[in-house]
Amino acid sequence: MPFRVRGEAAEPFAALVDVLGGLPSDPGAQLVVHHDGRRVADLWSPASGGGDALTGVFSAGKAAAYLVVAHLVGEGVLELDRRVAEYWPEFPLRALTLEDLLAHRSGLIGVHGGFTPAELVDDRLLAARLLHQEPFWKPGTAYGYHAFTIGALAGEVVWRATGRTIKKLFEEVIGAPDVLLGSAGPRYRPVLPPPRRIRIPAGSLTEIAFNLNASPPTDMIDWINTPSVRAAGPVSGGVVASARGLATMYTAALNLIDRHTLATFARASSDGFDRVTGERRHFGLGFEIQHLRYPGLSESAFGHSGASGTHALADPERGLVFAYTRQECAYPTGAAPEVPALLNAVLAALSPAGIAGTR
Repeated sequence: MPFRVRGEAAEPFAALVDVLGGLPSDPGAQLVVHHDGRRVADLWSPASGGGDALTGVFSAGKAAAYLVVAHLVGEGVLELDRRVAEYWPEFPLRALTLEDLLAHRSGLIGVHGGFTPAELVDDRLLAARLLHQEPFWKPGTAYGYHAFTIGALAGEVVWRATGRTIKKLFEEVIGAPDVLLGSAGPRYRPVLPPPRRIRIPAGSLTEIAFNLNASPPTDMIDWINTPSVRAAGPVSGGVVASARGLATMYTAALNLIDRHTLATFARASSDGFDRVTGERRHFGLGFEIQHLRYPGLSESAFGHSGASGTHALADPERGLVFAYTRQECAYPTGAAPEVPALLNAVLAALSPAGIAGTR
């Protein structure tokens, strides 16, 4: 059933109201767009609970960790070409660089038998468990999505280099109050299951990366809807946010981190196919490559999607920040099917014709 979109969108971004309101059902969505640091669209659907409601954003929250690391690289605290073991002496993959780690090349996508619930909510416990796991491919030779592990691995490097957690540095440096790396507050709206479930082949790297080899297998939706998980805020998938919060986070990053560093993190880090997801040229450093998926964005665009369909990104060349959340999981996972149409409407508004139409 059609629904009435709430909120505001400045011209020439008003077309977003029609695109969002044209969805076949209300997915509990929020959409926020910033242009040149100014909020130009702040929209939500009735089922979302309002523009200030929070929900689980899954891997879209990984961007918080990557922005902290990018900031530290820009400040010279971390160096991409240094070996991880130089920061973290116990790390067993002695030749692996920080760049390799961020490019999902370590092969440490999970553990045999799966992680325990206690490990999944504690990034330092999870990182310690990975020290004893044989990589699932020769490190540095291939890449695959480290769905549950990349936040813990990057977080341990940050902890060893600075003595502070990613959460603490994120709060101090980035400062987006509605992106929460640990919260059990009353504004949370539960994530809802998709209409169908994806079948993951038994024994596959995908099964291992998403902790489906655990007993019982991890159900991502039940997991994020558990208050103790949200209170712990594991960086790889336990972040809670609103679209306003994600947009504020990316806008703050554009003002804080130098463009050269951001371009380095946005650039394709590996060719070939992701061994976990099957996608080609999937990643820059941490962030998912954007311009290959969404033509019209510049090569400097960077962002990340989440299992519910959430997607957020920044395009420094265009001065654009886009943040979309939804509570009803899309099928299949990753950015929701409506994201391309929403982004196309934004890009049309930023075209010379769109801008001229407001004069």
